[in-house]
Amino acid sequence: MEIRQLITFQTIVELGSITKASEHLGYAQSSVTAQIQSLEDELNTPLFHRTGKRLRLSEAGERLLPYAKKLLQLHEEAKYQVPFPETPSGTLMIGSPESLAAFRLPPIIQEFRQLYPQVEIVLRAGSCGEIKEQAKKGELDVGFLLGAVDDDQDNLIVDELIQEKIVLVAATNHRLAEKQIVTVQDLQNESFLQTEAGCSYRNLLEQHLRKNGVHSSTGLEFYSIEAIKNCTAAGLGIAYLPYIAVERDWKEGKLAILPWEEASCQVMTKMVIHPKRWQSPALKEWLRLVKYHAKKWSPIAS
Repeated sequence: MEIRQLITFQTIVELGSITKASEHLGYAQSSVTAQIQSLEDELNTPLFHRTGKRLRLSEAGERLLPYAKKLLQLHEEAKYQVPFPETPSGTLMIGSPESLAAFRLPPIIQEFRQLYPQVEIVLRAGSCGEIKEQAKKGELDVGFLLGAVDDDQDNLIVDELIQEKIVLVAATNHRLAEKQIVTVQDLQNESFLQTEAGCSYRNLLEQHLRKNGVHSSTGLEFYSIEAIKNCTAAGLGIAYLPYIAVERDWKEGKLAILPWEEASCQVMTKMVIHPKRWQSPALKEWLRLVKYHAKKWSPIAS
């Protein structure tokens, strides 16, 4: 069993076809096929079911995949740790919800790239639930989450960085923008422009509305905070978003922050890593830089 065979195997799984894998790896298609055939011969079992041009993992392939990932991770550790034990290099896989990726991480990424240009950063955007699962499976070097302070992170190593204020926003001419205080009952039948299902602060809002017997009208679900803000400013509904994501729009008069009674609602920005994740020099430097920047972040007053 060779490393190149495992790389080829994993690439086929990720891309879904031998053709795409051969293009990605720069091999002839016949070479990719031969590598998988050789691996199947050694294991004495087929790794894929072939239906026309489509491939799907066999049961044996499903069992091999986690071992292949572990072996390739060890291969990467050896490749970068043995020759240059103190030189950050390689690739960092970072997962983050859009709000943090857009408004917290850019200055950190910019400084990190200036310090360590030989490190490739891959930033995956996703919901907090998706990122948590990816971190638990070891698919990320580091993940960022937004959640309640006392959330159980399922044995992940957690650094709590800062509490983020979550605010209700609406168009500046919205009927609720003129009120001195907005109660939860004022939200009855309002149309909400929501982030994707599984978002921590969306869950908090929905729980609070249900607890108080408040029903929203049919809302819209988005995977882009910018789209939510633009549609909110156009008067299509109200939104519940981190203050850091709407601060500029509010100061520029594009959105109104509603003075509602739950204005003190906050969630915690957290950095998580798998407890068994090998901390390469690049990852150690990333963790150090994030904590350094986090000390300079200003908490938002309630």
